[in-house]
Amino acid sequence: MPSVLPDGEPMPEDGALPGHALEGASGRPLGFYLHVPYCATRCGYCDFNTYTATELRGSGGVLASQDNYASTLTEEVRLARKVLGDDPRPVSTVFVGGGTPTLLDAADLVRMLGAVRDEFGLADDAEITTEANPESVGPEYLETLRAGGFNRISFGMQSARQHVLKILDRTHTPGRPEACVAEARAAGFEHVNLDLIYGTPGESDDDWRASLSAAVGAGPDHISAYALIIEEGTQLARRIRRGEVPMTDDDEHADRYLIADSVLADAGFSWYEVSNWSTTEAGRCLHNELYWRGADWWGAGPGAHSHIGGVRWWNVKHPGAYAAALAAGKSPGAGREILPAEDRRVERILLELRLRDGCPLAILAPAGLAASRRALSDGLLEAEAYEAGRAVLTLRGRLLADAVVRDLVD
Repeated sequence: MPSVLPDGEPMPEDGALPGHALEGASGRPLGFYLHVPYCATRCGYCDFNTYTATELRGSGGVLASQDNYASTLTEEVRLARKVLGDDPRPVSTVFVGGGTPTLLDAADLVRMLGAVRDEFGLADDAEITTEANPESVGPEYLETLRAGGFNRISFGMQSARQHVLKILDRTHTPGRPEACVAEARAAGFEHVNLDLIYGTPGESDDDWRASLSAAVGAGPDHISAYALIIEEGTQLARRIRRGEVPMTDDDEHADRYLIADSVLADAGFSWYEVSNWSTTEAGRCLHNELYWRGADWWGAGPGAHSHIGGVRWWNVKHPGAYAAALAAGKSPGAGREILPAEDRRVERILLELRLRDGCPLAILAPAGLAASRRALSDGLLEAEAYEAGRAVLTLRGRLLADAVVRDLVD
């Protein structure tokens, strides 16, 4: 099953936010995340809040239908308009994720985007992204998305090697993601991302190099590369525990990261976040930068998380319960937390340190500042940036990012 929701105080039935949440909102960008919780099959490594048709049979199955999901989600967008009131900000980014958003008809995704446009308006340069599985789209589908306002698409490639895809339970064939990039370009998409995963059991350095080469050769302007995390409760975790497949270690992950950074740099990609590279500044994922910089976003859909002005909340997880709450005119929020100033400071360090321009030394506590000096002497932070008052990770620092963050938030 997907991971559990956090604890928190109850969410008001009408979804109302504390008065301070929108103070200074005009100076912060506003984004929307639209969650589509459906998948044709569950990948063995996945811990996301997703459901197959089999898992939705029974209670809540009718309300949770893919056929009426776009209508259900647009109700939450209308709720967001009521909650945010006369907030004048147009939406600067929309990201449709999942799950597999492209299991829905392309017209449904366009309709969901239309609800955001109708209720809030979109900025002139708004970034509009959807995730897509390579086997679930074709030229006509992509053309419909592009005509409907989407200008960025992210394909789940993961690997170019069949045996690696098999371990991950991915259903597309090698070569299909690269073809999707060409089809997206032909449909007029300005920005295209490929997601890769390294550290899969049984993957070799040569396998990883082949995946990077195939991804670069496809011509995207953005590549994300994530280390495989073995989540408890997943099929892959059970297979490793039974000894069916080997467990990869941290040294292998570090080696794969170094390979990725070298190959991508040689191909003209620059890192701007620990796991993300782009060929141009315009090619960066602006929506994810909202998260990393602590801006405002509304997450619509089962299990989606939101953050507005220091208030964070999350929706009920099951699509049936989510739809039932909206049908009853209630917020689907399951709980929320109001972040104290100290928690927001710590989160700022956690997130901004992962970015290419790092975080300001001025927000570190005395113990964290002392730790930053040690990190500098250990070659984990860039000397020139440090002199300018910022903590910026070196390549070695990126390999040890989690450890550096732990030290700096003390």
